[in-house]
Amino acid sequence: MANLQVSTVTKSYGSKRLFEDVTVNFTAGKRYGLTGPNGAGKSTFMKILAGDLDPDTGSISRPEKTSVLKQDQFGYEDVRVLDVVMQGSKRLWAAMTEKEKILAQPEITDEQGHRLGELECVVGEEDGYSAESNAAALLFGLGIPASGPGSGLDAPMRELPGGLKLRVLLAQALFGKPEVLLLDEPTNNLDLDSIRWLEGFLCNYEGVLVAISHDRHFLNAICTHIADIDYNTIITYPGSYDEMVMAKAGVRGRIESENSDRQKKIEQLQDFIARFHAGTRASQVQSRKKQIEKLQLSDLKKSNIERPFIQLLVKRPSGKQTLTIEGLSKRWPEVEVCREFHALVTRGEKVAIVGPNGAGKTTLCRMLVGELAPDEGRIQWGHEVAIGYIAQDHGESIPKGTTVDEYLHSFDDRAYLQDIRGLLGKMLFKGEEGLKPTGALSGGEAVRLLFARLMLTKDNVLVLDEPTNHLDLESIVALGDALSKFEGTAFVVTHDRDLIEGFATRLFAFGKEGLVDFHGSYDDYLAALKAAAPKQKKEQKKEPKREGKRR
Repeated sequence: MANLQVSTVTKSYGSKRLFEDVTVNFTAGKRYGLTGPNGAGKSTFMKILAGDLDPDTGSISRPEKTSVLKQDQFGYEDVRVLDVVMQGSKRLWAAMTEKEKILAQPEITDEQGHRLGELECVVGEEDGYSAESNAAALLFGLGIPASGPGSGLDAPMRELPGGLKLRVLLAQALFGKPEVLLLDEPTNNLDLDSIRWLEGFLCNYEGVLVAISHDRHFLNAICTHIADIDYNTIITYPGSYDEMVMAKAGVRGRIESENSDRQKKIEQLQDFIARFHAGTRASQVQSRKKQIEKLQLSDLKKSNIERPFIQLLVKRPSGKQTLTIEGLSKRWPEVEVCREFHALVTRGEKVAIVGPNGAGKTTLCRMLVGELAPDEGRIQWGHEVAIGYIAQDHGESIPKGTTVDEYLHSFDDRAYLQDIRGLLGKMLFKGEEGLKPTGALSGGEAVRLLFARLMLTKDNVLVLDEPTNHLDLESIVALGDALSKFEGTAFVVTHDRDLIEGFATRLFAFGKEGLVDFHGSYDDYLAALKAAAPKQKKEQKKEPKREGKRR
């Protein structure tokens, strides 16, 4: 396995310099998390590693078998799903394609026969005879079944929904034992089961892995090293993401402490010089000046990491019985969301809504906020309930044709401008950024603006559908802190396990048994599933064998 080497790379956009003379060696057998706040240049650096973007200066040395997670989900519409995955091995796919063309000829020449022998060698070297089964195993692990609605490995890509198409592209990147694997947000569109499968796959990967993710649990699970973008460079730390945060804080804290001690010493020496510079102690004064020259402060560049301040307060509490759900049922043509679901949620409970993609988590949220009617049953909110809702499609929730501060002011026209600007500042909209048109917001800015709105309205019930989409790790940590301190009631759809474990006291879980109301933490829920699995297998063994021939 070869290494991935970066030599003196510099990259700027206009007056903003992202990297300056970055030199780093990514070593085979190690798995690197590429971290840094939104706007630090993670995706830019990943494109430079992949060869899709040239640096201003410097060079990249990468092995030929470098695999990159593609984002063009509509680039293979007429291609069979299995073939899309197998195209991840360029050498194998080229050999298989050429072999098919030769075999399709009515007559094969001696030269073509010799070429077929060479191609067979390539297919064998690239494990081509088990390529389809290997591709199918990857797809199954990522939650794409071999048959059924919205699946079918022999079907063209256009028949898959968008989220599953992105999983196929992930399987393509993983296929063929690449020497370098570059993954930008691989857990997007994956449910919790698929994320766990991917973690296991990557932990057994033997090449160079560089991955960007906003899922802290995922980074902690897979990474042997963290390559952190900060101070216009990349610093590599051994260990997990959490270990990097501690090491980084420790180094900075030590330097700050040393600088503080040196500054105090310098001030004492300067005081001595000021008092005795004109007296008879000239030699001592000169000695003190030399000491000051030696006590230079360590250079401590300003970090570009900023964490928003999310504080979710409650204007007035709701009634004790916040939500009553009785006999709730909802069906779509392709899926049953829930059947006769019952729940009583009291004030202050924090509910995580979890389950595989397509199970109905967003449908449940929309029923909770009244956007969608159930087929049967009722949803009854309690006394004095005020609901703050963030939909999954964050950008669509914010009207175009206005500015950031005007949008926020529309929710409380009595609020003073300095209060609005103060809220925006807490969510990292600084100075003139409050005048930014809402139509120009990035995904991360849109989410932060929606949280600024919740901080203004101070609702006592929150319904948040995938609120971590587009947030960086620092913002997700801030959200987790805010949810854990929130005194109201929360319903949150998320695949971020650290977030779930940090705030949830209860789960609405979509699984094989339908929608289940589980009282306890996410760890308790996983333990319950694990305990139930042997029992289910035992019951399956008791089923009588079916007679008859296969056709």
